[in-house]
Amino acid sequence: MFVPGMDSAREAGGGVAGTVLMRFVWPHGGRSVFLSGSFDRWTRLVPMLPMEGSPAVFQAICSITPGYHQYKFLVDGEWKHDECQPCSTSEYGVVNTVLFTGEANYNPIIGPEMALGSGREMDNETFRRVVHVSDSTTSDMSPRISEADLQVSRHHISVFLSTHTTYKLLPKSGKVVALDIDLPVKQAFHILYEQGIPVAPLWDFSKGQFVGVLSALDFILILRELGNHGSNLTEEELDTHTISAWKEGKAYLNRQIDGHGRAFSRRLIHAGPYDNLKEVALRILQKEVATIPIIHSSSEDGSFPQLLHLASLSGILKCICRYFRHCSGTLPILQLPICALPVGTWVPKIGESNRRPLAMLRPSASLGSALNLLIQAQVSSIPIVDDNDSLLDIYCRSDITALAKDRIYTHININEMTVHQALQLGQDSYSPNERLNQRFQMCLRSDTLHKVMERLANPGVRRLIIVEAGSRRVEGIVTLSDIFKFLIG
Repeated sequence: MFVPGMDSAREAGGGVAGTVLMRFVWPHGGRSVFLSGSFDRWTRLVPMLPMEGSPAVFQAICSITPGYHQYKFLVDGEWKHDECQPCSTSEYGVVNTVLFTGEANYNPIIGPEMALGSGREMDNETFRRVVHVSDSTTSDMSPRISEADLQVSRHHISVFLSTHTTYKLLPKSGKVVALDIDLPVKQAFHILYEQGIPVAPLWDFSKGQFVGVLSALDFILILRELGNHGSNLTEEELDTHTISAWKEGKAYLNRQIDGHGRAFSRRLIHAGPYDNLKEVALRILQKEVATIPIIHSSSEDGSFPQLLHLASLSGILKCICRYFRHCSGTLPILQLPICALPVGTWVPKIGESNRRPLAMLRPSASLGSALNLLIQAQVSSIPIVDDNDSLLDIYCRSDITALAKDRIYTHININEMTVHQALQLGQDSYSPNERLNQRFQMCLRSDTLHKVMERLANPGVRRLIIVEAGSRRVEGIVTLSDIFKFLIG
């Protein structure tokens, strides 16, 4: 929508030579609205402000030159056009249109003959090059992040995290599974699979304390060791090999030994109920772990510890979203699309050599190559794509525990089994759509940071695969760690 007001603009000397000021209006509500158009060759996004007394109506004043122009609105991270105003449809999407002749007292209109003019062809070429509109997604054009908005948002989040403790993470009811270090490794991973958990704290009965954690990564390393012809660990020994023995052997593999040839005793990374959320989040990021046990002891010497919960970035993010849900205005960056923010790992564009490549595999790749990639690339998941890089599935570290079911690991060769075959294990009870919906979540590059945070705050969601609308071609991946590194700075 536009309001001419051109005579008053000329009289006031508005705009530059050969231009007039025109008021554009978006009357359909939203939290964050931007305007862009061919009048500035689609090179910037103009913030639109709510009108006084009409919070659902947004306006912006722009200088335009006589001629045919196209424009579009970015509303809460999604490209939209005003259906109540003249518009034009092309392969580049639907855009609003306006014809301004520059004559005095002339009301801008758009006629059919102008929709086919040479001006449109030039604008569409520019529009395709700079902003590809398809199913409300954005490409290269996005609002630029303001350093002031970033610092204000980070300050508010830092204050919240610093003034709230891990007690906010404790559920009203629930259970936490812990494993004894004298438990056989095979039985331990069977428990992880049956309980549907990727990690469990370890309890040393002789010391009367928690001494570490067992995760899916341990099982990956064990399977790689089993596949190593020079390994001292056999499948038969795995039935009696204890968690304690594996942890000690793992220390030798990682050369974590002292001058006397003994394995270093690593301290358990944990948190107390009175630690603030910022300390816990930083600990998770710095130590590169997925969860931290929250342990409480009423004794000064730390005896008789109680395992209260497993703290994770997901739980902390849920607290942030809940706290700022009704005062999101204090976090200006929430309404920016993720493509405008330095978060996530993206598929490098042609000519970009400084970006970290995004690890992806075909379903025909061997399970062994997937496990090697998880370790070498230091990632927790790998998108599985077709020949067009369209998303088919995802292979995560935690998927390895499925091999513990019925001792499947004793009947396979990880270098002969494909990723597709590995993903079928233990998932036959779900329909294909149910399985995929439960296994991974997707988002668009145009989704706002707020929308991405809300999704990542859901239980069990640790990452979102960024895909192109329609084709589901993988464009990137954003994880909980990415979000917190950006929010905390």
